[in-house]
Amino acid sequence: MSRLSAVRVVVCDDHPIWRSGMRNDLGENFHVVGEAGDAAEAITVIRATTPDLVVCDLSMPGGGGLEVARRCGEETNVVILTVSEAERDVLDAVAAGAVGFLVKSTPPEELRQALWRAAEGEPVFSPSLAALVLGEFRNLSRAAGSTQALSEREREVLQHVARGHTYREIGADLHIAEKTVENHVRNILAKLHLNRRQELIRYAVEHGID
Repeated sequence: MSRLSAVRVVVCDDHPIWRSGMRNDLGENFHVVGEAGDAAEAITVIRATTPDLVVCDLSMPGGGGLEVARRCGEETNVVILTVSEAERDVLDAVAAGAVGFLVKSTPPEELRQALWRAAEGEPVFSPSLAALVLGEFRNLSRAAGSTQALSEREREVLQHVARGHTYREIGADLHIAEKTVENHVRNILAKLHLNRRQELIRYAVEHGID
């Protein structure tokens, strides 16, 4: 069950027309509490409004969405929404702390569903990008660390999270309740000494858990 009755969102893009269109696409369940046209302004607005979600373009003056994710990813859920599908851009966004990476061509209803999940802390990626995130980060994997502390069920949940699956989808696939999935994620975070859910993706792909 959703923990949010509405999502407070900050929209960041250097094109005012796109920000206006985004407000319309989001619909009534999303409340735009701030807008910004560059990274510095975005960081200021985010810290002033403490939103549930930040939807940010990759390319803006002042470092773009990557700078916003680096500076604010610990404070709120940042989703990069861009025209780019370049491998490097996706990987850099994850490394910077973004909870998701979606393309601007995503249909409005799919976009709203993905952003709602992201506002609740779930990692979201356009379907064509999820496998890329796993595969490419695995190529950069480091030997450090271990998942020995995780149970077999926790490893299964972590694999699904790394693929960008929703808690509901994970529960259905593993035949467990959505709340049980959430509890597993909380336990995984504690065992791996991680603080934010999107870090699970980074951990999983860096350690070859696919």
